[in-house]
Amino acid sequence: QVQLVESGGGLVQTGGSLRLSCTASGIDFSMHVMGWYRQTPGSQRELVAVTTANGRTTYAAPVKGRFTISRDNAKNTLYLQMNSLRPEDTAVYYCSARRDAHYWGQGTQVTVSS
Repeated sequence: QVQLVESGGGLVQTGGSLRLSCTASGIDFSMHVMGWYRQTPGSQRELVAVTTANGRTTYAAPVKGRFTISRDNAKNTLYLQMNSLRPEDTAVYYCSARRDAHYWGQGTQVTVSS
């Protein structure tokens, strides 16, 4: 059974930082494209950042230069370091694992107050 468990969300002031973690089980973590997505009420889920099996990273334009995605294959864990947070970063953040199938975590709320 595949499980992706996110943690690290919370409430932070504008300009603050948070670090999200996603621990995976039931998959060959090192072989999967891992990513972070986010969603606000009434909007579609949008890509934040992804990292491929060989460590290549891609970021959405709104977070480039502020967020950093990384992975620790030995710990089956994906991270998202979020700096210089803005109110528009407020969303539920989801961890994603994709190879032959696409798996999702349950999400973690990030709220940035102005």
